[in-house]
Amino acid sequence: MKIIGYETYIVPPRWGFLKIMTDEGIVGWGEPCLEGRTHTVHACIDELMEYLVGKDPRDIEDHWNVLYRASFYRGGPIMMSALAGIDQALWDIKGKALNTPVYQLLGGKCRDRMRMYSWIGGDRPDDVARMAKERLDLGFTAIKMNATEELNFIDDYSKVDAVLARVQAIRDATNRDFGIGIDFHGRVHKPMAKVLMRELAPFNPMFVEEPLLAEHLDAIKEIAQYGAIPIATGERMFSRWEFKSVLMRGGIDILQPDVSHCGGITELKKIANMAEAFDVALAPHCPLGPIALASSLHIDTVCLNAVIQEQSIGIHYNKDNDVLDYMHNKEVYHFKNGYCELLTEPGLGIQVNEEFLQNQRLKDPKWRNPIWRNKDGSFAEW
Repeated sequence: MKIIGYETYIVPPRWGFLKIMTDEGIVGWGEPCLEGRTHTVHACIDELMEYLVGKDPRDIEDHWNVLYRASFYRGGPIMMSALAGIDQALWDIKGKALNTPVYQLLGGKCRDRMRMYSWIGGDRPDDVARMAKERLDLGFTAIKMNATEELNFIDDYSKVDAVLARVQAIRDATNRDFGIGIDFHGRVHKPMAKVLMRELAPFNPMFVEEPLLAEHLDAIKEIAQYGAIPIATGERMFSRWEFKSVLMRGGIDILQPDVSHCGGITELKKIANMAEAFDVALAPHCPLGPIALASSLHIDTVCLNAVIQEQSIGIHYNKDNDVLDYMHNKEVYHFKNGYCELLTEPGLGIQVNEEFLQNQRLKDPKWRNPIWRNKDGSFAEW
């Protein structure tokens, strides 16, 4: 079997897809994107695919090593996101060629279903309690919300009070065991992170995500002392070597690598296994599309330390179209009692709706992060 070509797609709301074609008629799908920089990622794909065309797609480990190592300059969000989408597509091809789901090729299942959570926003909306109750009524047992609006290094305590009021409202609208993930989104600096960790602890959150930016992870152990809350991070880390460094420092309880940013299924599996050796849980980051979600779920299926999976169906970013719109076999994402059933069809288990994909591609979206500023006009982390 040989790779004979490929095609890339950039589609709303902020996703990139990749189709790799073989001489035996088997195609594989990946989701190479980087929110706000997907066009750049796809330029990198063009460079990487120069090597792969004509190669056997089933030699995934060798291809990963060549694409990562042979360029001399390695890593980073652009390259690793491009490599991630290629890697996903190669696994999809191999699973289809062998008529088996990808998780069987990764060692086989260690669970029968995967716990999921749903997004409800949180930084500015005023009705998070209602949204959390709606998710509870749909069967979800956990949600994630943004903690706060923009925060300066030292900021008003009224903003802290607003966070606490929203979390209290969610707790009142649900129950004691309902999981509340609180995403600081890297927009909180260390002085205010200490305050929020201390004040949020009595609400028993499921976790606090990105309490500090990735470049300040050396301070995580200090932040952890202010509240007995599991700390999660990892969406802005792109290789096993970055994760090795943070695991050795300690203080992290849940790793959140993104299968479309950290080098794909091949690399995420290695990161997950390394985290298990440190008694650290896995909760893959995935506010993305159907292929990234499928890839994440195949990893969850085989990793004992996977505890919960993010998914973006209905997330506030998804304007005009949503995750399931790009699929023919929408039923494979079967959520019941807060869990998703395993994906059992060959490959990644996703049948892409190419006609819809082609139509949406014509819109050529250029999603960009919002630019926030503090009251004094200085830049604020989003």
